[in-house]
Amino acid sequence: MASGGDWIVTAPRRAWHLHGDPFPMNPPRRSFTRRSFLKLGAAGAVVAGFPQVVPSGTLFGAATPGRRLNLALIGLGNRSRALIPAILEEKANIAAVCDVDPMQINRVRSGAPGIDGKKFKGPDLSGGLAKAREYSDYRRLLEQERNIDAVVIAAGQRWHQPMSEAALRAGRNVFCEKPLAHSCSEARSIANLVRGTRLVTQIGTQGGATDAFRRSMEIIQAGLLGQVREVHCWMDRTFPPSEALATDADPVPPTLNWDAWCGPSPLHPFKLHYLGGCLKWGRWLDYGDGHLADMGAHAHNLPLRALELGPPERVSVRSGEPVKASYPSSNSFRWDFAPRGKFGPVSVWWHDGPDAGPPRDLAGDVVATYGRVPTNGCLFVGEKGVLYSDAWGQKGVMRLKSDSSPKCRGVLDHEAAKPLPVVYPRTPGQNHMKEFLDACKGGPATFQDFSIAARAAEFGMTGIVALRLGRDIEWDSANLKAKGAPDADRWIHLPQRRKWIS
Repeated sequence: MASGGDWIVTAPRRAWHLHGDPFPMNPPRRSFTRRSFLKLGAAGAVVAGFPQVVPSGTLFGAATPGRRLNLALIGLGNRSRALIPAILEEKANIAAVCDVDPMQINRVRSGAPGIDGKKFKGPDLSGGLAKAREYSDYRRLLEQERNIDAVVIAAGQRWHQPMSEAALRAGRNVFCEKPLAHSCSEARSIANLVRGTRLVTQIGTQGGATDAFRRSMEIIQAGLLGQVREVHCWMDRTFPPSEALATDADPVPPTLNWDAWCGPSPLHPFKLHYLGGCLKWGRWLDYGDGHLADMGAHAHNLPLRALELGPPERVSVRSGEPVKASYPSSNSFRWDFAPRGKFGPVSVWWHDGPDAGPPRDLAGDVVATYGRVPTNGCLFVGEKGVLYSDAWGQKGVMRLKSDSSPKCRGVLDHEAAKPLPVVYPRTPGQNHMKEFLDACKGGPATFQDFSIAARAAEFGMTGIVALRLGRDIEWDSANLKAKGAPDADRWIHLPQRRKWIS
């Protein structure tokens, strides 16, 4: 859909770089002046309807060491309930909260069950939110909260890129739940924005903070498995078969601003089945991207990092039934990547559905170790052995063909890996929220920043393009195009409603 009216198309259609590799592993960093950063925000903003708020305590660096951080939390659903205890443990002050339904805020403050009726098992959060100012519009929060050091975004996937860009343009450090974008063009937009910024960013792929994740990277990059030609990632979750959108409406809950909930996505008739977390709204492709966006964003993080993946060359998908308006009941996605430096060509897969798992002929070592194929995972198949982790990348085990035991052993304990040097820094307590907050205070840089998250998001969203198009695609990352398929543009550049991002 063309820009204009109530819609805009996210991101200019430009290459990631003007010259050279369009998808570098270690993109060059340039420093912004205060003036150039503000000029960027004024010139290319997706969020351009409110003043640029640039607090002097956070722009181009961290808060004063030892000072208590002031945080704003956007989206008070299930993920927030999991994040808030980690924030409070680090003695950060939750100064403001925002949700399009004030009842969501009240539920968290009071400890009441979520909108899905599930009771939250965890510490009492009421004290940590007692003084937090409430907002229903994230733009007003960014306008009015002048002393916020960082913004934590736990709203639905459709909101991740608009809210993250708005917070960054306002000079705030940003933690955002995964995935970072709802389309390839959204991923490119935010990648272009963060290049050169000194603001702290972190994506919520918590497995990346673990010692096992980083040791797995070191093992694979040291060549202990030999060349890896196949990676299979999976989760045995399933949805009902894909179906059309409902045209009748349920009564809208009295406290919910349904128009604002839909936000940048289309405004459809309200149905109760949209509410209740990512396994509810995430099924509907206008609001999320199913299991691929949910657990695939976790599982693909390790192959992305360990194998130094650039953009895919080819993308294909096979689904359990034709795609309508919701994510299918079962899927197998495949991405083919070209050789990269010391790494040869590789195919990476994502499988979901009730029978999801790697091909049987590749699963022998995993079955010998666990007695069955686990419900989720990521399996690297190398010339010299295999490495398996859960879908979060945090429980890695490996077996080399030369091992005497038929069972895998932990990546932290396997004798063949012990001589390998530690290449990547380890996070205290293996706590990804602490890593983010420490970086906001001037500590080490985050390991999972938005430059990484944008690459991961483009990776995943090319799969959605193939799914929506209904056929395999050849991917031209430099130009954000499916080669020879102009009808794919509508899925690459999803339009967004202006009303909630301007």
